[in-house]
Amino acid sequence: MNAPALYRFGSAEYHDYTIGRPAYKAANGHWDVVRFPEEFRLNTIHAALLHTGKILLVAGSGNNQDNFDAKKYDTRLWDPVRNTIRSIPTPADLFCTGHTQLGNGNLLVAGGTKRYEKLDGDVRKAGGLMIVHNEDPDAPKTVPAGTRFTGVENGRTFVAKDPAVVERARKVFDRRTGKFLRTEPGLDRIYVEAEKEGARYATGAQDRYRVEGAKGADRHNVYGVAQKLALDKKDFQGIDAAYEFDPVAERYIKVDPMNEARWYPTLTTLSDGKVLSLSGLDEIGQLVPGKNEVFDPQTRRWTYTKGVRQFPTYPAVFLMNDGRMFYSGSNAGYGPADVGREPGVWDVATNRFTPVPGLSDPQLMETSGTVRLPPAQDEKYLVVGGGGVGESAKSSRKTRIVDLGADRPRFVDGPELAEGTRYPQVSVLPDDTVLVSGGSRDYRGRGGSDIRQARIYHPDTGTFQRVADPEVGRNYHSGSLLLPDGRVLFFGSDPLYADKAGAKPGTFEQRLEIYTPPYLYRQARPALSGGPKSVARGGTAVYSSDQASSIRRARLIRPGASTHVTDVDQRSVALKVRKTAKGVEVTVPENRNLVPSGWYMLFVTDDRGTPGKARWIRVR
Repeated sequence: MNAPALYRFGSAEYHDYTIGRPAYKAANGHWDVVRFPEEFRLNTIHAALLHTGKILLVAGSGNNQDNFDAKKYDTRLWDPVRNTIRSIPTPADLFCTGHTQLGNGNLLVAGGTKRYEKLDGDVRKAGGLMIVHNEDPDAPKTVPAGTRFTGVENGRTFVAKDPAVVERARKVFDRRTGKFLRTEPGLDRIYVEAEKEGARYATGAQDRYRVEGAKGADRHNVYGVAQKLALDKKDFQGIDAAYEFDPVAERYIKVDPMNEARWYPTLTTLSDGKVLSLSGLDEIGQLVPGKNEVFDPQTRRWTYTKGVRQFPTYPAVFLMNDGRMFYSGSNAGYGPADVGREPGVWDVATNRFTPVPGLSDPQLMETSGTVRLPPAQDEKYLVVGGGGVGESAKSSRKTRIVDLGADRPRFVDGPELAEGTRYPQVSVLPDDTVLVSGGSRDYRGRGGSDIRQARIYHPDTGTFQRVADPEVGRNYHSGSLLLPDGRVLFFGSDPLYADKAGAKPGTFEQRLEIYTPPYLYRQARPALSGGPKSVARGGTAVYSSDQASSIRRARLIRPGASTHVTDVDQRSVALKVRKTAKGVEVTVPENRNLVPSGWYMLFVTDDRGTPGKARWIRVR
């Protein structure tokens, strides 16, 4: 009876011995779990590498309703070199925010959670969208939270959950004759709930609603209009708040709010240093209807882009070498299955969108991962795995590659994964390879479907190399970051269930895990010393090195900002390398679309493919 237990113990012991052997590590790498003191653990939803070398770990409320209700919002700042961690005051619920690196070294953070979702069966009060109208052309109207709206026809009363300021009405005149034509009311949107619980207070049709407490002409000028106000599922609702996190001061700095509230938005940098904010659920839980906007770091204000372009939430949108944007089709869900999911090249200035054909498993792109393959000059992208829309059990084994530098770009299939994979974590490495790890076969790891495997993709041969397996499974709410020492950090995972049968609710994975690639188990690494702290695009930087004769490559790698297996910041740019008498000279490309302003990690790699530790340098 004891034999199986002894066998299992012996097998585990032998496994640990095997993966700890130097020869195994040199061929496959090694994983190590990072365990913080209990008081510093958090549900890491977002992580960003800062130019100080520290890592910002953001939970917000951490997908925890109790934290949200208590306004317990968490951010931690971790120094992986000194292994110190401290709490950062968090000004809003940044759970499911968007983020990107700015040219000044700050991290722009925008959007987050205003209200948690309620699933079918959990909704006790009917509610939904109310459009508040103001027909007064002389003054805007303020509608406080708690304002009661009563239906003219149905007689039911609903309560505003948030305040609104409704712009004054606009008089419209004939442009040719100057004749008055009509008055168009000012509009604002609010979320309302029934005063009382139960299905009898729900509505099934449009009605006009009187504003209780309105006086004088406002009794006629100010009113609400709503369609169905029901007990159906209520999605998460977003906020418009935006902040810069200053890595030197180590605090959040408030900037102007976005024009649109957003939950699950993507922020991506443009060539002029401005930031594009895309998609998300708005303040009433509806997909933002294609109204994208741009943040100007100089004025810290937001303006709308030209036209309308709709994407699902957390769309993977990248800056191309010619200044246009590439949408790979990867996303994190929320949005119609047939709108905005086709991959293509988008000219933001003209709002022209050119589809890119050839994508395999196009219906399984939700929760897929996309990475710009190194070097970035080649403008090739790898799309990994994915799943069906919503809570679908379907997942894809496909990888897809597209060369945007081709005359007629088209996706072609790359090597297949071992099994269908949602939520794959994908990280660029300084030796021009890509680490692909984790994910799950089913939605949120359902049915015990976490994939504890890792592979390194080699772009030069188009093949995968199986490497050491991680200890921790990663699915929903997970991500990865390349560290300045060449290792890769993995965080998060939010399984739906804790058991295969689905009888026990899952718990958030708070452990971090670090993968050390095989290249770090070689005897020596190239090192740089001296050199400038900043360099202009098109300029050169000279460094001393005792290993100059063996240095073959230099790469600028932009620090990552990852969430929901989406990281549009990471890119690895090849630099020209020239040997000097005592070191190397590197030249930065002139193209600002290829090298946006900001801080980068400078890696050099020797003739065996071994990278040195990164030097931080600012590109201006």
